[in-house]
Amino acid sequence: MRPILSIIVTVLDLYKWLLIAAAILSWLIAFGVVNTRNQFVASVTEFLYRITEPVLRPIRKRMPDLGGLDISPIIVFLLIWLIQMYIAEYIYPNVF
Repeated sequence: MRPILSIIVTVLDLYKWLLIAAAILSWLIAFGVVNTRNQFVASVTEFLYRITEPVLRPIRKRMPDLGGLDISPIIVFLLIWLIQMYIAEYIYPNVF
């Protein structure tokens, strides 16, 4: 059971990095630093959108309008952190 929990924690860590990459890339596109006409940038953007949007969309629907400020990645980041802490503190020590 411990290897499965370790894999879950590792996947959650990887997803946190994907959230960070998606947020940074969206900022770079918004400020005009990166051009989405570049095929590589477009494919990376599409990949990150498809990976992160199914998790971020329900949170965005429930949040009030903050005027252009999107804090849904921060909320998902905190939820992932709480899940990892719960696994590390309560589940992992009690598994044989």
